[in-house]
Amino acid sequence: MEFTLAVAIFSILLYALRWNRNRSRLPLPPGPRKLPLVGNIFDMPTESQWETFLNWSKQFKSDIIHLNVAGTSIVVLSSIEAVKELFEKRSALYSDRPRLSMLVELMGWDFAIAFMKYGDRWRSHRKIFHEAFNIGAVEQFQPQELAATHELLRRLLRGSTDVMKDFRHFTGTVIMNITYGIDIQGADDKYIRIVHEVSESASIAGRPGTFLVDSIPALKYVPNWIPGAEFKRKAMEWKKIAQELLQLPFTETKQNIATGTARTSFASINLRLLEDMTGIELEAQEAVIKATAANMYIGGSDTIVSAIGTFILAMLLHPEVQKKAQAEIDSVVGPGQLPGFGDKPTLPYVSAIVKEVLRWRNVTPLALPHYVAADDEYQGYRIPANSIVIGNAWAILHDEAIYPDPHSFKPERFLLNDGKLNPAIRDPETVAFGFGRRTCPGRHMAAASLWIVFASVLSTFNIDKAIGEDGRKIEPTHEYSPGVVSTPLPFKCSITPRSPQAVEVIQATA
Repeated sequence: MEFTLAVAIFSILLYALRWNRNRSRLPLPPGPRKLPLVGNIFDMPTESQWETFLNWSKQFKSDIIHLNVAGTSIVVLSSIEAVKELFEKRSALYSDRPRLSMLVELMGWDFAIAFMKYGDRWRSHRKIFHEAFNIGAVEQFQPQELAATHELLRRLLRGSTDVMKDFRHFTGTVIMNITYGIDIQGADDKYIRIVHEVSESASIAGRPGTFLVDSIPALKYVPNWIPGAEFKRKAMEWKKIAQELLQLPFTETKQNIATGTARTSFASINLRLLEDMTGIELEAQEAVIKATAANMYIGGSDTIVSAIGTFILAMLLHPEVQKKAQAEIDSVVGPGQLPGFGDKPTLPYVSAIVKEVLRWRNVTPLALPHYVAADDEYQGYRIPANSIVIGNAWAILHDEAIYPDPHSFKPERFLLNDGKLNPAIRDPETVAFGFGRRTCPGRHMAAASLWIVFASVLSTFNIDKAIGEDGRKIEPTHEYSPGVVSTPLPFKCSITPRSPQAVEVIQATA
């Protein structure tokens, strides 16, 4: 018996050894030719990386490609099948984040859940975030979302030269109210400025290949003054802004609690739960609440702004979609009324517009990078240990097999012939907010905010191209900012009330 067991164990070990050896001999996924030492460092695109990655996938006839950037192994996945297999079915292997020397170590973003290494610290922060923003819990924030939406309507009614600025004010109002119980004071409020600057810096620094220090971490030790160390000076400047994001609103909430003026919010509710704690335990729990609040603050800011901006651009390009949505709203919402969350089941076309906005020009074309610590195999290719693995969300959301004519804006693609939502069509939310265990925990609130804004704006306003001084229509450029979060650059448009009754309805919300 003992001999038989020993033979079985030896056979298993021998098989495992051979399997590992064979796997190490597997070819790397295809990709552009690598140069000695630097690899593909000169191939990395500086703009629209997602399109270049997809073109390489088509060129090499593979939904998985491999790059080497100065010794850093990068694997890009451009199909839903690859993403589901690795990020979902093998989530235990692929839920980590790479070492982000610029963003986390130099810029001080160690508080960000999205960039934390996979482990107990990440779980503790993710848990408290999920409890506040799961699909059932987000309904408690509908009054704040509705109030902020009505304020946005009033701002649009007064006329605007910069709608993107109005959208930033809307998101700032919602998030600051829900997270900290703090009111935003005008479009130039310090908190809107901070979150905008922080979002821009993180979007730039979080893009793979932007800073060489992410591939060669030892560069973070070079002195700030030497030529070529501009990244160090940038990091110091951006770190100050990130600390403002983390500290200022949290400190204000604590002061409001101390003076008895704090409104109910995520931060105030959770801080009051710590009243019986002292010492190290209090300090540790407070740090988790502070970091989680900052994540709420930053997580929905530019992402929601980007999606609303894309919605306006889509309406400018497709007035027929706007008219169809307005007809649906008019048939459901009574005269003298504004849409509410309760109308959502009877407004499927508006819901389809939300889905198409998230698909057509998705906010994060490349999902945040994952990291795999051990060698793995997929479709006969070897995925090397210590690889950065990126899901090309843009490629998946523009896959002709899933979404025919993918570059056109067609909300109808999500509807059945009877006008109801078609559950057989993949919901872009399953891709647009990340993959696997690292999916954005604030996605339910973001989607709800987009729906109520789209429905309310369509109900009360006409969205048209602006008219220039020469009397001609001004065509929007449709240019987007580079970076992890792709946001429309400021553009001209005309947003006017649909009727005198619409004006009255909006004014009544004040």
